[in-house]
Amino acid sequence: MLYKAGVLTVSDTASQDSTQDKSGPLLVDLLKEANAYSVQQQAIVADDIDAIQATVKHWCDQVKVDLVLVTGGTGFSARDTTPEAIDPLLSKHTPGLTHVLLATSTAVTPFAALSRPVTGIRHNTLIITFPGKPKACKENWDAIKDIVPHGLDLLRGDTSRQHPVHHQHQHHHHHHHKVGGHRCKHHSDDHGEHKGLSASLDTPVALRARTSPYPIIPMSEAEALVRKHSTTRQQIIANDPISMQVSENLIGHVLAEDAVSVEPVPGYRASIVDGYAVRASKGPGIYTVGSVSLASDSTSTTTVSEDEIVRTATGGLVPDCMDAVVMVEDTRLVKMSDDGKEELQVEIMAKVEAGDNIRAIGSDCQTGTIVGYKGQVISPVGGELGALASAGIQNVKVYRKPTVGVLSTGNEVVDHLATKQLKRGEIRDTNRITLLGAIRGAGFEAMDLGIIKDTVDDLETRLRDALDKVDVLITTGGVSMGEADFMKPVLEQKLGATIHFGRVKMKPGKPTTFASIPDTGKLIFALPGNPASATVTFYLFVLPALKKIAGYAQFTNPIIPVKITEQVYLDPRPEYHRVRVSVTPKGEFVAESTGGQRSSRMLSLLQANGLLQLPAASEDQSQLPSGTQVPCLLIGSLNPYT
Repeated sequence: MLYKAGVLTVSDTASQDSTQDKSGPLLVDLLKEANAYSVQQQAIVADDIDAIQATVKHWCDQVKVDLVLVTGGTGFSARDTTPEAIDPLLSKHTPGLTHVLLATSTAVTPFAALSRPVTGIRHNTLIITFPGKPKACKENWDAIKDIVPHGLDLLRGDTSRQHPVHHQHQHHHHHHHKVGGHRCKHHSDDHGEHKGLSASLDTPVALRARTSPYPIIPMSEAEALVRKHSTTRQQIIANDPISMQVSENLIGHVLAEDAVSVEPVPGYRASIVDGYAVRASKGPGIYTVGSVSLASDSTSTTTVSEDEIVRTATGGLVPDCMDAVVMVEDTRLVKMSDDGKEELQVEIMAKVEAGDNIRAIGSDCQTGTIVGYKGQVISPVGGELGALASAGIQNVKVYRKPTVGVLSTGNEVVDHLATKQLKRGEIRDTNRITLLGAIRGAGFEAMDLGIIKDTVDDLETRLRDALDKVDVLITTGGVSMGEADFMKPVLEQKLGATIHFGRVKMKPGKPTTFASIPDTGKLIFALPGNPASATVTFYLFVLPALKKIAGYAQFTNPIIPVKITEQVYLDPRPEYHRVRVSVTPKGEFVAESTGGQRSSRMLSLLQANGLLQLPAASEDQSQLPSGTQVPCLLIGSLNPYT
């Protein structure tokens, strides 16, 4: 029987970008090479004591792994808190293992004396910490790899088994049996993600879990997981860009390749001002106003005499024989036609140099100039569309926007447009219309997938159908601890989804769940059913994911410093407090609370355009006084100060 193992990487950097984690994957590979372990858990957390402890406790107490290897955070720096996180969790210390680790490392370099390894036992799980460097991890593992299996057997109460180190010479075949120390090879179910934690769908209500099996993770870790798996889906979409005509329908799309001008801008010598085209060398004086034919082919063959000038408008063509333009303000009418409709003679009163007030051919951009860069967003401001149109570009390659589906769950939920009188216990579906509006307001198209009743069969059928149609599925409700909250077990047990997190240390939105389908990379955001929670978590998790998948380089919400206008009390969890942000005449950003912040109170979002990022309460700080500057995540346009 293989030992169940978990590998935890502790790193601020790797928690933001998992590709920076080298030690965690190395330890996973070393465990696999031993042919004695099934790596059932692997995670990355920031250098945060709460995050480290929550993950390790979950693995030991709920998943009941035999071995936990922790890499990183064992040094002297201020952020190195792994020993402080692990030590309080241990029921027994194992100083012998700790000594072996230190002795091995200091034999390589005396600086290893600055490492602070911790080893010990929690319940029946052996926990061992390693340095953050891959080389040191391998050296430490090689020193204890033959000792660990015997220790794990002792924790299991099995003292009769021998180990490969004693009898590895006895067997070289691969029959499926156990003799002496031989351990037959099995295929591990390790996929780099935790196994399903949801209770079986057959579990009777009376026997359901009273606490969530999902570890509560910090916001930074949740955001990193969303970013990681959004990138996977974005890479799939990026491999198949689409061609679109240059029109207003391009707004919100991201260019998949450079857009190159097909003609010079301007395509002719153009006047910058309203005035008269002149020969600069002639200087001031009285001139006859001539005319020139501006045919549709932009070719003028009319000869203008030496004593003539030509009236031209801003953007108008300057005849080839003219080399400057004088502004109309620097001229005087001398003579006009009898009917007053034509200028016959005009005095030029200003001296100009050759080239004055003329845009040369291609002065804005030459043929072949890049006017739209790969990765550039076509914004609603209009500048990108105008630049593409002016350069003669008619079609561009862009990344496809993700298709998004929104559905609500709940036996008590009825459509918001239902005309019938609500029965006792029924509520109108505010989540679906709110999220559909928010998605479309952000420039994405959304499919209204309706309401699903809280039954396993309905959920499975409708979720399967939805995932056939969309890249990203958003659901609301059914993710907490209620007897009809089937979303997580249906995702895991019926659809084969991987749940990356099922609880987040935040308010509102604690039971927010994020999952993906391994084969397709499609994403599921199962948001809480309370309206404020659903909307807040949409802006925090879903919208950045949609932008990331669509190819946005800057996909996070803007954060600005604001001054709060009234005292705010802090919650034990970090809180996202709904506010109305405005700009004072002095240019300061101020934030006014929208009132009661209950997660069920939809009115807390009325006219809200920001989310205060409030820290968790502590012994030293339970409230923020009026005037305190607080970071605020913008979710809408700024309001004028009133």
